Amino acid sequence: VQLVESGGGLVQAGGSLTLSCAASGTIRSVHAMGWYRQAPGKQRELVAKITSGGSTNYVYSVKGRFTISRDISTNSVHLQMNSLKSEDTAVYYCNALILSYYSSNDNDYWGQGTQVTVSS
Repeated sequence: VQLVESGGGLVQAGGSLTLSCAASGTIRSVHAMGWYRQAPGKQRELVAKITSGGSTNYVYSVKGRFTISRDISTNSVHLQMNSLKSEDTAVYYCNALILSYYSSNDNDYWGQGTQVTVSS
């Protein structure tokens, strides 16, 4: 199973970016998917998560600015980020809870990370 991210980059404060992540491989089912981020010198934190039923939750600092969505048919998740601030600068990681054909248990999978830099 692989998670491949795209969409990071450099943007000015107040701008927008969309991150995308697609899961592929021997997937039987995908449960919750989400985005985490890690800024230099800080711990990795949950940014947003969406369940297979479509329920979402966000870290307080991005509420009203970020929107998470998913496409179940393509096992993908997206993060629309608006009104970006310098404090949003971090490496963003895609995460998914997946049941593969080679396991009887759900497992956490991670993408390789994509850099988001917001210049002030």
